[in-house]
Amino acid sequence: MSKVFTLAEVAKHDSAKDCWLVIDGKVYDVTKFLEDHPGGDEVLLSAVGKDATDDFEDVGHSSSAKAMMDEFYVGDIDTSTVPTKTEYTPPKQPHYNQDKTSEFIIKLLQFLVPLVILGVAVGIRYYTKSSA
Repeated sequence: MSKVFTLAEVAKHDSAKDCWLVIDGKVYDVTKFLEDHPGGDEVLLSAVGKDATDDFEDVGHSSSAKAMMDEFYVGDIDTSTVPTKTEYTPPKQPHYNQDKTSEFIIKLLQFLVPLVILGVAVGIRYYTKSSA
């Protein structure tokens, strides 16, 4: 029977001299593998203290790399200690008709009033020029 660790216990092993990772619900002590990791030790050290499953899967490791994991296995993770991922849902906002808001009326007036003034000025200029 394998040992069960909490995420807090695994997170304590977060240095280059003692590095544990959680991948697919299993705990791995990858300290001896840090120097040999093709992506460098920084990649592994950045994944400690959390569930690194997504990070591991995103890279697309080979089947031989996955087979190597067995030699670093130390136990399982207590899944109740791993935070669940929550999907972001934006807050519901009331739907409103933009044409009926006072902001729309103000913006419309800011556009129309100068046009009306310009039209009146052009009209006055036209009529005063033609009568002179």
